[in-house]
Amino acid sequence: PKQREGSPRVLQQGFPSHGVAEEWDPVPLFNLRPLDILSEVVPAGGLARGLRVFQVQGVRGLQLAAAWPRALGFPASRLFVHCDRFPEEFSIIVTLRVLDVPAKRNEYIFTLMAEESPSVLVGLRYAPSKLHFLFWSQERSSGWQTRVTFRNVSLADSRWHTLVLAVSGQSFSLTVDCSSPKDVVVETPFPASLSVKRARFYLGNRRRRKGLFTGLLRQLVLLPGADATPRICPAANFEAATLSIPAVLQDVPVKSASNEVLKYPYETDMKVTLGSRPPCTKQEKAQFWFNAPRRGLYLCDGSTWISMLEAKQRLDYVEEHQSLVTNSETMGIEVFTIPKVGLFAATANRYTPPGSAIYKWTDGKFVPYQNIPTYQAQSWKYFTIGKKIFLAVANFEQNDRGQEFSVIYKWSHRKEKFITHQRITTHSARDWEAFVIEGEAFLAVVNHREGNNHNIDSVIYRWNPRTGLFETNQTIPTSGAYDWEFFTIGPYSFLAVANTFNGTSTKIYSHIYIWLRGSFQLFQSILTFGAADWEVFHIGDRVFLAVANSHSYDSGMPVPSNFYAINSSIYELNVTAQMFVKFQDLLTYSALDWEFFSMGDDSFLVVANSFDGFTFSVNSIIYRWQGYEGFVAVHHLPTVGCRDWEAFNTTEGSYLIYSSAKEPLSKVLKLKTT
Repeated sequence: PKQREGSPRVLQQGFPSHGVAEEWDPVPLFNLRPLDILSEVVPAGGLARGLRVFQVQGVRGLQLAAAWPRALGFPASRLFVHCDRFPEEFSIIVTLRVLDVPAKRNEYIFTLMAEESPSVLVGLRYAPSKLHFLFWSQERSSGWQTRVTFRNVSLADSRWHTLVLAVSGQSFSLTVDCSSPKDVVVETPFPASLSVKRARFYLGNRRRRKGLFTGLLRQLVLLPGADATPRICPAANFEAATLSIPAVLQDVPVKSASNEVLKYPYETDMKVTLGSRPPCTKQEKAQFWFNAPRRGLYLCDGSTWISMLEAKQRLDYVEEHQSLVTNSETMGIEVFTIPKVGLFAATANRYTPPGSAIYKWTDGKFVPYQNIPTYQAQSWKYFTIGKKIFLAVANFEQNDRGQEFSVIYKWSHRKEKFITHQRITTHSARDWEAFVIEGEAFLAVVNHREGNNHNIDSVIYRWNPRTGLFETNQTIPTSGAYDWEFFTIGPYSFLAVANTFNGTSTKIYSHIYIWLRGSFQLFQSILTFGAADWEVFHIGDRVFLAVANSHSYDSGMPVPSNFYAINSSIYELNVTAQMFVKFQDLLTYSALDWEFFSMGDDSFLVVANSFDGFTFSVNSIIYRWQGYEGFVAVHHLPTVGCRDWEAFNTTEGSYLIYSSAKEPLSKVLKLKTT
């Protein structure tokens, strides 16, 4: 901007020198220069003592050494060249990767401290699920430090996150990964005149080892006078969006003139994942997955697993591996792995006693591990919150005292058993679905009916970390519902409900909801026929949603020749239309479940056919994805009253297990390959 005669100089960071009461032309917000705190710690020719460069998920960051906290500092005068006052309005932009922080521990991202005082003038620190912004205000706080706390900020998931903290007077706003901002208004405003004379910035510490930041830092920028969110959030990869980063962390490495070695060598946190196929997104970029049964090594390119070394395998045939005798007929199965303990399968059994059972994979077979009293259990759901491990059962009937509730069990590491954690009142519950949105944990129950009334509310519960319990968050009207299915597409979260019966007809709409402004809102309605299950899956960049239609009945319509021979449908997301459109119909027989799985480069769907109108001995079918042809039947599997399918992998190979709602016998099938 043009300077008027006699006006104060406009500083590099975009605000005038204090104490000069003359006119000046303010610098436009979009012209303000970012002040790169992180670059000040990194010398131009290399790395400072106490710094190491790591590349994780394809993104580079700095790791700080605990032995040199004072070495990770510099005088504030380097940034505030012509002015010794901290800006009154500003944004702080941080890109970081947080490791798991123990409870009651704080880690400092940065501090600004006077040389002669232990007090923090300005600072940012992280605690489990919280972010604290600290500042010193002599005028308003009698010399006490003010702390602004943002709650439910979950960053310790070993992924990259970008935070934008905007400060203006009494208003403080935090945006994480371009999600909805968290706003806090406090009584004490940020000081209008905070002196930084003889003050120093410290990276990842407060001038001592205690509270040192243990994760990786990629970006730490101060932007005076502006909310930086509009400059960050247009980025395609907002988790690692950059305004300014040191040269050593640039994605394109700087090479020497001879083009032989990197100017800035870096270490990579190379992780090789074992077991079943993990997700491959931008967060897993440059990570490896080793599939022992298939003798294959794969590299994630940010969207798909690329074969680096592989013994190509294709599904040849299916053979019976184990006949698992269950306590009674089984309505559902949940297969899960408890880290460092093993692989388990929980069966939801019809009768009490003896209730339902948990089996452990031992020497290549499932063996009984624990019995749990249930009341016509319909399904189990395994989920974790932090280090806590839970297993929720959906009970369909009342207990011996006439009480009707479903139960959440918690894994006891000491007893190595599941113990009762919380009882929740439900109404003929059919299914649980667990999911996380913006760092918060949720649990949704499907209520099927209350007495003879099928049109009732199903409930979404939110985890309260203070009480350690789930609390009601939202109710959604459902009609004889059977199933919830949660899924994400990019930054958006969805929840689909399978509505089965409204009291007069099974020809009713099932609904897909989208998370907007803190609650689920209707996104799309799809006509279904006794819908019993939704299954979402991805093939390449395409997103599909399959519904299992169980039967067609309408009290006001003529009786069909067969209630149960009916098409189940596969829908594909049309990005342009922003809705799911029908992709393929498949003839099924009272279908109750879909299960998607992959083997080699092939993708499969298996359907649980339960009844053809005459017998429960019906073939369930495996369909293989064949591109333009869609899904084509390749294997017909004899089943009896098939209710649920689960796919799983062990070091011995790949398997399917199905539950029977008509006999106390479930079967484990091994997928044989060529």
